[in-house]
Amino acid sequence: MEEPAHRQAIHDLVVVLPGILGSTLARDGHLLWAPSPGAVWRAIASFGASLKGLTLPAGLGDGHPGDGVEPVALMPDLHLLPGLWTANIGYDRLLAWLTRRFTLEIPDPSEPERPANLLPFAYDWRLSNRFNARRLKAVVEPALERWRAGGGPRGEARLILIGHSMGGLVARWYVEREGGAALTRKLITIGTPHRGAVAALRQLVNGVEVGIGPLGLDLTRFARSLPSAHQLLPQYACLESAGGLEPITALALPGVDPLSLADGAAFHAALDGATDPGFAAGARSYDLHPIVGTRQPTPTTARLENGRIITSEAIEGAWEGGDGTVPRLSAAPKALRPDDPRLRYAPDQHLGLHSHPAVLDELEGVLTARPVVHRGGVGVEIGLRTEPLLPLGQPLAVWATVAAATPVGLMAELVEEGGRVVERRKPRMEGAGQGCVFHPPGPGAWWVRVGPAGGGSGPGALARPVSAVTLVCPAEEGG
Repeated sequence: MEEPAHRQAIHDLVVVLPGILGSTLARDGHLLWAPSPGAVWRAIASFGASLKGLTLPAGLGDGHPGDGVEPVALMPDLHLLPGLWTANIGYDRLLAWLTRRFTLEIPDPSEPERPANLLPFAYDWRLSNRFNARRLKAVVEPALERWRAGGGPRGEARLILIGHSMGGLVARWYVEREGGAALTRKLITIGTPHRGAVAALRQLVNGVEVGIGPLGLDLTRFARSLPSAHQLLPQYACLESAGGLEPITALALPGVDPLSLADGAAFHAALDGATDPGFAAGARSYDLHPIVGTRQPTPTTARLENGRIITSEAIEGAWEGGDGTVPRLSAAPKALRPDDPRLRYAPDQHLGLHSHPAVLDELEGVLTARPVVHRGGVGVEIGLRTEPLLPLGQPLAVWATVAAATPVGLMAELVEEGGRVVERRKPRMEGAGQGCVFHPPGPGAWWVRVGPAGGGSGPGALARPVSAVTLVCPAEEGG
């Protein structure tokens, strides 16, 4: 991406909120959840050893368990817990882009007097979004006061909230239910499940669908204890029945606590009910900018069969896609029409949406209130499907689709956690898509990256590759 000759001025306070799993967690100074490069599997194993102490008590609601666990920082690297939401890259790329492109500075603990107007907001993603929204209020409002005290253009500063995934729900609750609207200029959500996600339903009902090796790590009890996980449940008619699609409250869901289910529904109902009559028309004190992931195979509806959730990527016969985790129809608040001009789109998976060049282009347009100039690829949209979990010794299959005005050949890469490309394959045509198979990868987390083959000025030259992550189970404990 072309760099500007100088950083563009921003006088507001910008706050970045990560998604679920996107903050490091610690107890008594000991990091409990903080994957580092090349260590995803070890982080999962370490987290599994802490599960008993991290599982929340029943009936916690919007409270804190008093277990000494505290959020520390935004996750910098690849992180995933199989069976709980989805893989995610860290937030260093987004923060670096913001500080490089704009006059934004991150607070330096060693220089508390130095002005700073880029605040990464870490939070305990296990807890209720209401709890974290109230904590957001307690953190950002004093920070805004300190920033405004500098006078000049800063005297009229307001908040710009950038929420990725569940972070957008935390931000919305603060803005809509905790008085934050009066201080907020813009709310930008990236891949936020405003109406929930079938992926969360499948995880809570089925638990961990695929074993992850001899460690025997089972996240089911942990996931079912999280208020936040229940606030990610779908809030649109998504369950297939003889009479058509019904909401998830229409059936008893095995393994899901009815009170937690009701609380998740109440959370979304309160958000939807908070919107004033001018919400959809933009007649309110702040601007809303949802950014939606597209073109990826995404669970959108489901049926309950023999006590398990079976998902489908179609809804009433239509394939709408999404970012692989959040359906397209869910990535904007209920009050917005599907054709609302404020909706913006980027063809990438949920894990990398917040650093996709097309998303960064949109962010630049929103932050500067200038027309968007797309540098991140236009006209070529790639959809990608891989196995999220793979037993050791099995080959890794990749399947991709391309939406482009003219045919575009693809190149698939298998990349180890440290960033080294270990194998390249040119997918072959398979029906409506293109597919290839990599040799069985070793244990650990692997990137699968698919983009246009070659370079030059062809129709795919500007397209950015789409990435997914596969976790290969080790052959033995500690492998």
